[in-house]
Amino acid sequence: MKTSRRTFLQAACALTAGLAGTGLAGESLAKGTVMAAAPSTSAASSPSTVLFTPQVTAERLVALFEALHHPLKAKVGIKISFGEPGGHYFLNPALIAPLVHRLDGTLVECCTAYKGGRLKAADHWKTIEAHGFRAIAPCDLMDEDGDMALPVRNGLRLETNLVGRHLDDYASLLILSHFKGHSRGGFGGALKNMSIGIASTRGKSHIHTGGATTDYTIMMQHFAEQRVFLECMADACKAVMDHKGRENIVYINVANNLSVDCDCDAHPARPEMADLGIFASTDPIALDQACYDAVVQARDPGKASLIERMDSRQATHILEAGERLGLGSRRYTLTRLA
Repeated sequence: MKTSRRTFLQAACALTAGLAGTGLAGESLAKGTVMAAAPSTSAASSPSTVLFTPQVTAERLVALFEALHHPLKAKVGIKISFGEPGGHYFLNPALIAPLVHRLDGTLVECCTAYKGGRLKAADHWKTIEAHGFRAIAPCDLMDEDGDMALPVRNGLRLETNLVGRHLDDYASLLILSHFKGHSRGGFGGALKNMSIGIASTRGKSHIHTGGATTDYTIMMQHFAEQRVFLECMADACKAVMDHKGRENIVYINVANNLSVDCDCDAHPARPEMADLGIFASTDPIALDQACYDAVVQARDPGKASLIERMDSRQATHILEAGERLGLGSRRYTLTRLA
């Protein structure tokens, strides 16, 4: 079955068109440290800490990680997106290089589940080279030698999550994500990077179809209903977190180049709003909630397209699902780095 990347995006958009979402009220980031008032499905959930800096620089990225006071055990896998050929909003190697070197980390990813420059390992390696990542650090395609099944214990939809076999080569993970829009998920942040990103090609198909198939060539024929898909992503996150140990994972979102499209798009839309900054936490639910809130609360008329993309895909449902699974709290304190 021959399927172009553009066809994949059109199908995803058609599937999710017309879905309604809700915005969240809150205070402006300009006021410094705030307590978010996001609704919680668990009255017992306590606020998590999210650190923030408005400056998107290599130096501040390192400083934000250090401010978490949560060291990672060697060997560290740094989960990023290497970006689809043709795209240009993925995280710049020069931006992340000092932090990667500080951690003596390996940049890791898995192959995609659609036709393009990252479906097959040989092509993916060419993309990694062309985008400048091999020049700054060791890189690893975690499913190049196959995948393995992780159990989803007490999940919402899935019983297993198929991930790259090399995941076990790493004692700890930094989920280093470019926060932006996404054609299917509404936004791509820590949760999407950990679920879809660590899943193998077969695993990506498994998540997108609600467990119906692991065959990417027929994936679009079996796309799950939107809320089911988001719950499957939350299940996949739970499997990874339980497998690696939650104390061994840290999360950073870089909210710059805020296109409505993902780095998996070879022709992403131009960003219409200004960069927001860098956010970091040991709680992926709080982190993605804080980034969503930052977009909604921004004093920037260019935010309208990204908000529409997120809310039309019910993006915050993955936060609700993740909180139900005990992955973190939607309530958080946001503290600006001095």
